[in-house]
Amino acid sequence: MTATPETRARITQILAAQALRDPQELTPQTTLDALGIDSLGMAEILFAIEEGFDITVPFNANTPEAAGLDLESVGGICDGVQRLIDAKQG
Repeated sequence: MTATPETRARITQILAAQALRDPQELTPQTTLDALGIDSLGMAEILFAIEEGFDITVPFNANTPEAAGLDLESVGGICDGVQRLIDAKQG
């Protein structure tokens, strides 16, 4: 499932705020490494996503792929969050 424009915009805002960047600089291909987001920043992002979208992100730092999220890129996060939103609305 591809993220809706609204979901993509909201997540881009969250990521840009954490990286201290202009949201317009971020593309779906932008990696979190390129943004300089570390594990603490990622935890803050996940909390902001959970709060902002009223979802639970099933994340385990030892096996992040188990969450079903691509936490490497902006687009991957957006699409993964959209799947969680859709699953919750079921």
